[in-house]
Amino acid sequence: MSQLSLFDDLPDPAPAGSAREPSADDSPSSVAGGPDDARAVAAANLPTELTALGRRLPAGLRLGTSSWSFPGWAGLVYAGPEPKAVLSRDGLTAYAHHPLFGTVGVDSGFYAPLDARRLARWAAQVPTGFRFLVKAPAAVTQRNRRERDGRWRHNPGFLDVDTALHQAVEPYAPGLGERAGVLLFQFPPQGARIDPRRFAEAIYRFLKRLPTGPTYAVEVRDAHLLTPDFAAALQHGGAVPSVAAHPRVPELRVQASLFPDDAEGPLVIRWLLRRNRGYDEARDRYAPFDQLAEPDPDTRADVLGLAAAALARGREVYIIVNNKAEGSSPLSLVELARALAANRSPDAE
Repeated sequence: MSQLSLFDDLPDPAPAGSAREPSADDSPSSVAGGPDDARAVAAANLPTELTALGRRLPAGLRLGTSSWSFPGWAGLVYAGPEPKAVLSRDGLTAYAHHPLFGTVGVDSGFYAPLDARRLARWAAQVPTGFRFLVKAPAAVTQRNRRERDGRWRHNPGFLDVDTALHQAVEPYAPGLGERAGVLLFQFPPQGARIDPRRFAEAIYRFLKRLPTGPTYAVEVRDAHLLTPDFAAALQHGGAVPSVAAHPRVPELRVQASLFPDDAEGPLVIRWLLRRNRGYDEARDRYAPFDQLAEPDPDTRADVLGLAAAALARGREVYIIVNNKAEGSSPLSLVELARALAANRSPDAE
């Protein structure tokens, strides 16, 4: 079989395959109650220093956490402890009251599709200037899926445009409206046998078939797939990279070096996990996520350097931080905000 050109167009895609159904592994925080279940969640009474710090942040900078439903954030984001389900359903108003937070990562979209009604309910809880970063379902980005008999088989929805439209793109803009920020396609590990060039070709063709309008971002978990072909596929496909601080991929600065400095669209940085920790290990060590249990100055320096350079070029910057990065994403963001505000030019005030 001859090698396909990276940017050859293909015929229209075949009809969509079926997407996986939500399983017992799905995040419980992805389940929202109805309007009758709503209850007020009070915001934390934060130091005035944070309010002043928020006013000093550079324009175009959006700081946020990876999800928001953590009872351990009492006193940091929320006034008191609340059940996880209550925070997931009704906590965003209090979350968005935090003077440093202008975005949030909606991780639950990866585990099961989010319909427009649920997205609209969340959007109604935040100010008009707030923006959401929503993960597209794994039904689109996971090459294989576990069937009911326990066996892993090819996922027919993988990179299928109709599946992406139905489960991710079509609910996204109507649900979030002007608060739509970034729609993220995060690809879990694809396996060492996956050819990097063919993966890049597939990503390009997938992106070219998506409707224009939303800001699409792409993130991978395989170091060998981060190639110049992958960078070109995103650039010509109309998407931006999401660079992730994660043990499976190179350091942030190495990932960012693949992409042009003058790229259009926002810079998306997701600070997820220390290089010397596994996900479960970090969760067990850091819970309830109310302190900087294990600061990571090297990754923090990378985040700051990339963000400052992009802001200086007039780009919008999304920084999403996970609790498993240092122990408490709200406190990590406070430290990032202090550094970015301190480096801001006086002429920008």
